[in-house]
Amino acid sequence: MKLKHAMTLGVVAMVLAAACGRPQPPEVAPGPDPDSIAREQARRDSIAREQARRDSIERARMMEEERVGREREAEAARIAAITREVTEMLGRRVHFDYDKSAIRAGDDTEVLMQKLAVLQANPGLRIEIVGHCDERGSDEYNVNLGNRRAIAARDFLVNRGIAADRITVMSRGEEDPVDARSNEEAWAANRRDEFRITAGGDRLVRPGM
Repeated sequence: MKLKHAMTLGVVAMVLAAACGRPQPPEVAPGPDPDSIAREQARRDSIAREQARRDSIERARMMEEERVGREREAEAARIAAITREVTEMLGRRVHFDYDKSAIRAGDDTEVLMQKLAVLQANPGLRIEIVGHCDERGSDEYNVNLGNRRAIAARDFLVNRGIAADRITVMSRGEEDPVDARSNEEAWAANRRDEFRITAGGDRLVRPGM
C-alpha cells in the first residue's frame, strides 16, 4: 500500500514538474472597445463634413469673385469703347471756304451739332478749338483768320447752351497743315478747325445714354 501511494505521488510530482517546465501561452490583449471605435469614427466624419462645408463655401466665394471680376472687366471695356467712340466724334474736323470763317451748312453743321450733343451729355468735358488756314496769305493774316474760325465754332456751341468757360480757342494759322502740298485739294483740307479735349475726357458717355 505504501509502495502504491509512493508511486502515485511520484507520478503527480513528474506531472507537476513537466507542467512547470512548459512555456506558458502569451496573454491575449483585449480587443478594442466597440464604443470607442464608433466615437472615433463619428469624430472623423464630423471633421470631414466640416471640411467639406468650408471647401464648398470657399469655392462659392472664389466663383463669386471671378464673376464680379469678369463683370467689372466687361464694364471697364464697355466704358473704354464708348469713351474712344465719343472721343473720335469730338475729333471730327469742320472745314471752311477760302478766306472765310463762317460755319458752312450741311456736313460741317452736322459735325458741330454732334459735338454739341456730346458736350451736353458730358457736363465735365472741356475742349479747345484750334483754327487753321492754308498757306496763302501772310502769317499775321492767317493767324487772325484761324482765330476767327475757332471763335465761329465756339460761338455755334455757346449760342446753343454750352457754357463759354468750357471752350477755349487758339489759332495755328498755316503752321500745321494736314496736307503739305500746294494745290486746291490740300488747301481745302488745311482750312479747318480741330477739337481737343482739355479736361473730363477719361470717361465719356454717348449722347442719348
